Amino acid sequence: MAAEGEEDLGKREHTNPSVTELYEPEVADLPRSDDQASADGGDTGIPTASYTAEGEEEEEGDMPADFQRLWKLTSDNPQDFNSWTDLLQYCEQEGHMRACRQALNAFLLRYPLCYGYWKKFADLERRAGHVDKAEEVCEQGLKAIPLSVDLWIHYINLLLGTLNMNLPESTQRIRSVFEEAVAAAGWDFHSDRLWDLYAEWEKEQGNLNFMTGVYDQVLRVPTQLYNTHYEKLKTHLTSHPPQDVLSPEEYGKVRNEYKQSQIQAKKESSDISAEEEERPPGEEESADNGKDSEEAVQKMQELLMISREELYQHNETEVRKRWNFEDAIKRPYFHVKPLDRAQLKAWQSYLDWEIAEAETAALNAEGAAVEGHEGSVQECVAGHKRVLILFERCLIACALYEEFWNKYVLYLAPHGLGEVREVYRRACEIHLPYKHSIHLHWASFEEKHGNITEAQRILGSLEMTVPGLAAVRLRRVGLERRTGHLVAAEALLKETVEKSKDNPQLHAFFSIKLARFLHKLCKSPSRARTVLQEAIELSPDNGRLYQNLLELEMSGDLRANGGAVLQCVAKALAAPLSPKTKILFSQRGLQFAEDFGTTVQSVLSMYEEHQKLLKEHDAKRQAENGDNDDPEKMSKMDDSSALTVQQTAPPTMPHVPMTTPPPSMMGGDTSGSYGSYGSWYQQQYGGYGSYQNPWNQYNQYYPPS
Repeated sequence: MAAEGEEDLGKREHTNPSVTELYEPEVADLPRSDDQASADGGDTGIPTASYTAEGEEEEEGDMPADFQRLWKLTSDNPQDFNSWTDLLQYCEQEGHMRACRQALNAFLLRYPLCYGYWKKFADLERRAGHVDKAEEVCEQGLKAIPLSVDLWIHYINLLLGTLNMNLPESTQRIRSVFEEAVAAAGWDFHSDRLWDLYAEWEKEQGNLNFMTGVYDQVLRVPTQLYNTHYEKLKTHLTSHPPQDVLSPEEYGKVRNEYKQSQIQAKKESSDISAEEEERPPGEEESADNGKDSEEAVQKMQELLMISREELYQHNETEVRKRWNFEDAIKRPYFHVKPLDRAQLKAWQSYLDWEIAEAETAALNAEGAAVEGHEGSVQECVAGHKRVLILFERCLIACALYEEFWNKYVLYLAPHGLGEVREVYRRACEIHLPYKHSIHLHWASFEEKHGNITEAQRILGSLEMTVPGLAAVRLRRVGLERRTGHLVAAEALLKETVEKSKDNPQLHAFFSIKLARFLHKLCKSPSRARTVLQEAIELSPDNGRLYQNLLELEMSGDLRANGGAVLQCVAKALAAPLSPKTKILFSQRGLQFAEDFGTTVQSVLSMYEEHQKLLKEHDAKRQAENGDNDDPEKMSKMDDSSALTVQQTAPPTMPHVPMTTPPPSMMGGDTSGSYGSYGSWYQQQYGGYGSYQNPWNQYNQYYPPS
């Protein structure tokens, strides 16, 4: 079922080019109830916003039978659009006023772009006799979706049907609403019906000059029916005398142009009378009684059409540029169903093209400003407005896609912080409350511009809406740390560590973060060690905990802390870790003993432990691969490998990895073990002598002297 409901499904709807003025109160203006206030405090229930019209008593009796059941479905899963439509359809069938209000208010708080339901809400109030409430609903809807041509027309028709048009203030109010409508939605490519309604209304009022002004405005706007408007304008101008269809200023200007053209024509034909050439001082031209001849009317109409023909040709060029882009957009209205890839690509391409056009116009305006040309400057302003309108249209159909909101932010960033902040607010608080990425972008934006309190509020609100996200908690910690609030940052990490004990993997992750924080920033290695040791008790099979504990021990004074390092290695080797992980820890322990050990016996014992792990790992690997099944094949492979090594081996000893066991040594006494360790030592460090050969080869880059 479409988001708009009933016949409004296929109509094209859009949003306002103004970023801050018309969107600011779109949610706050809806009536709020106690239930909604509690929901703002973090409850998971649906905000309710039912109200009672003035002079109306609350309906007697309880809600309809199935209302609570359907309401609970929407409360349990607010993102299920079908549950909402079922609830709204049930309320409409029952005709229960209070139930309809509660359901529609809650629904429109969550889905304000569904213009069809705003119309239904207004009709509901009007049928109940609450005209003021019907107007209020329309006004709230237009704040939420100001680019909706259908909603503007619905609002205007409501006023036309309820106001006393015999009063002058009623006419003025209708005209002001029309002006608001064309300012908000008139630049939409599909706004033709609104322009036509405005022009016809002025004609009905007998204001032919106002009707001309309406058509002159739309003549500068690229719309789908641009040619129809121009034809109507031509018919309008040629069907009435110029003084009736023009403002006094324009009529005087056109009349003077006509007179000048007549004088110029007479001069060119040398047919000027002596009276006209030399009129006595103070003598005026003969009066024409304020009436123009038929020839004058025809000539003035031609002059009017010449200037407007230029505007029409320019507008036609702009329409042709956009026609293919507009034709590719198949679903311009809001719906929770995903858009296909072709539609998303069509919007992206259209936006990229319109932005490029605006940038070109801006560059031309910079050059024209130096030369004093105003036309290019006006075109630059118009180009920026077209981009805003297109973004607002896009963010109706693509309201649930955060990449388009981010694109809008990038475009608005050079134009002002207020516009960017308003876009973030609409995206995060209305359309994408569960998308954490754009909330994090918003918090970073506020922090970047020094609004720390707002950044803290954004992250705190996001964590209440979507609890349990590690990225959000770490961003909160980072924000507190960057602002110098180390105590608050530590408290956040400690709270997370305590709450995540039921999830060992997450507990280990945050324990490592807390330990690093305590060690590096709080300069408290003892507290960091305690955190890691407690985490190891909870997750003894987590190798990263042992690794961070080892790094912590090795970062201190190794002369006094050597025993703690070896103790950490021993603890890791005794833990239920994988063989590969144990080999890595054993290797680290052997390297530490070699570099910082105080007795050779500690080195030898670590070496023997390391060799034991290697042999166990190799034996297990060979058993898994079945390498021991064919000793003859293995012998041939060894012979072939030895032959290859003899033929290709360089004169220097290659570097052997730490995990490669040395050749087995005869005997099992201490001297044998030491000799075996000596061979390993030579493999690890003996290759350093080979650096002399590459170094001596540098003379090849210089010619011989």
